[in-house]
Amino acid sequence: MSSAAPIAGRRWLFLTCFVALVTTAFAFLTRIFVIDAWAADFGFDKVQAGQLLGAGLWPFAVSIVLFSLVIDRFGYGRALAVAFAFHVISVGVTLCAPLMMAEPGAGAEAVLTAKERGFQILYWGSVVAGLAAGTVEAVINPVIATAYAHNKAKWLTILHAGWAGGIVLAALLLLAVQPGTGLLAGLFNGPVTWPWQVALLLVPTLIYGAMALRCRFPVNERVAAGVSYREMLSEVGGLGAFIAVGLVAWELARVFGPAVGLGGLELGGLPGTAVAGLGLGVLAGLGFLVYTGSLGRPLFVFLLLVMVLLATTELGTDSWIKDLMKEPMRAAFGLDSGWVLVFSASVMLLLRVGSGPLVRLLNPVGLLLLSCVFVAAGMVTLSKVSAASAILIGASLYAIGQAYFWPMTLGLVSERFPKGGALTLNAIAGVGLIGVGILGNPLLGYIQDREVETGLVALSSEVADGVLSEPKPYVLGEYRSVDPEKLKLTDDRTGAMVSAVQADAKRGVLLKVAALPLTMLVCYVGLWLYFRANGGYRAESLPVTRDETPRDYRPV
Repeated sequence: MSSAAPIAGRRWLFLTCFVALVTTAFAFLTRIFVIDAWAADFGFDKVQAGQLLGAGLWPFAVSIVLFSLVIDRFGYGRALAVAFAFHVISVGVTLCAPLMMAEPGAGAEAVLTAKERGFQILYWGSVVAGLAAGTVEAVINPVIATAYAHNKAKWLTILHAGWAGGIVLAALLLLAVQPGTGLLAGLFNGPVTWPWQVALLLVPTLIYGAMALRCRFPVNERVAAGVSYREMLSEVGGLGAFIAVGLVAWELARVFGPAVGLGGLELGGLPGTAVAGLGLGVLAGLGFLVYTGSLGRPLFVFLLLVMVLLATTELGTDSWIKDLMKEPMRAAFGLDSGWVLVFSASVMLLLRVGSGPLVRLLNPVGLLLLSCVFVAAGMVTLSKVSAASAILIGASLYAIGQAYFWPMTLGLVSERFPKGGALTLNAIAGVGLIGVGILGNPLLGYIQDREVETGLVALSSEVADGVLSEPKPYVLGEYRSVDPEKLKLTDDRTGAMVSAVQADAKRGVLLKVAALPLTMLVCYVGLWLYFRANGGYRAESLPVTRDETPRDYRPV
């Protein structure tokens, strides 16, 4: 048995994993497209809209990390079947929400109750969709890294073109059935049209579910090489477990903590939910340390920390860049803002599919380094220009760099830490996603609110006091944000002034956030120098040393 032998049926396996990732992107974009319709039907505010979008993200990190601990025993085929079931259930649950809408003429109390029930159904439908996304990633990353063990970075990058492809496909279909403007909108007339958009998710779901029936899933390379479960855990070690488990537990405590009395507690200036999460992280880190005798591979712990910066740069600023392009795109080209998603995702799709030559030329570290330069240049450009053509140039620079961030990090981890198997590969993705939700997004929001506050005070202290909220606490200091209720009471002139300040603030934040890719650039330069001092970048390999079935593997 040789590690050089190709995996039987790996092309079909790759296509199945690709379509499964297309489905997760489809689900992600669908929520973004229908969130305004949900808000109109069920009367929730921006905070609740953020909760719904977040409900599709934090379960991702939970399922990808937890499944990675057991997936070699549970089986990749079984796990993909679980993901398929989650996708179907998420659609079914979400489509139940219109059933909660009150009958015409119902009293105010009945309407309010119906809206609250509808919101809860949408929330849990989003949670299940997030679990599906994390389970898909827990399967496809280690499977493709094993199937293409001698060219991991290239094939993981091509695999993640499925995310961009799913965004493009979903955007085109959702725009086609968009109420009022879509080419096919007339086919879906009715009092509630968004369920048709949600139901479209069943198409790619059924396709990858049927394809999975023909797949032959490989034994993970670390299992085939006889690397024990304890050795796999030692790659993450005590420090890695503290970071990964601590962030996941922090988010779970934030979501469910208020129900058990953690909502109003504080300790040392930190909310009780953060203290509870970090406490569980410490316990997990100590448990890993005692069991494995390892603090973790220093390079892996370093990449975990950098991944929080990477995810904040990519996911945290994505919506702002697209928002900046909305009005110029409409004014210059007469296009719906959804076409911005098609544009940026198409750039990403093409670059990821054609990544092979660049991976051979630059290796993952070189590509990550170059990506930081493009992303920083894109952010600076977008912070300085307002013309549609210039914004498209800035967005293109950003998209070019963004295309390689996530898959090259996965490629780097899979090539340098093969003993970590599914755990190291998926933990890095989970930490990135949950890190941006807990640390990155709040920080970016804080910077933006402070920019708006400073701009309004400089413009007119009277206007600032009339629209800003009372001071709110944050670890970096108090801040005031625009109060929507106060803003409603102002005249059109004041509203226009506030909107102008908010637009300028977004540009100012982009310029400040450009410090993140520049910080990452320094980190990757250091990494490049480290590899150069040690003979250059090389992918580690695990030759198969045993033919018998390992004890910690259970065939599908």
